[in-house]
Amino acid sequence: MKKIINTVNAPAAIGPYSQAIEANGMLFVSGQIPFVPSTMAIVSEDVKEQTKQSLENVKAILMEAGYTLKDVVKAGVFIKDMNDFAAINEVYNEYLGEVKPARACVEVARLPRDVKVEIEVIAVKSK
Repeated sequence: MKKIINTVNAPAAIGPYSQAIEANGMLFVSGQIPFVPSTMAIVSEDVKEQTKQSLENVKAILMEAGYTLKDVVKAGVFIKDMNDFAAINEVYNEYLGEVKPARACVEVARLPRDVKVEIEVIAVKSK
C-alpha cells in the first residue's frame, strides 16, 4: 500500500507528481528545488542558499511523514554546473554529512525554472 505525502511547509508540486510517496516503510521524496514554500519564488541566485532551501524543503517533507534526515539512505543531487560541486557539498554536509547516505551527483543541462540545484531522497524509517 502506498500513501501520498503532502505538506504546505514545502513547495507545491509544479507538475503531475506528489511531494513524496511512502510505501513499505520507505519514503521516496520527489526532487526539491529552492522555492520558498509560502511564495513559490526562488530563494536566491546564490548556489549555497539554493542548496539550503532545497534541503529545507526535503526536511519538511520528511517531517510531515514522520521521518528525519537521519533516515535518509539515498540522495540524488542534480546540479546545473559541476563547478558548484564544492559549494553544494559544503551545505549538503551540514545537513547529511553525519548520515552519509549513498548519493549520486550529476550535472544536468537544465533544471525546472532554471534553478542551480535539485535534490531528491529515499528514506527508511528507523526502528
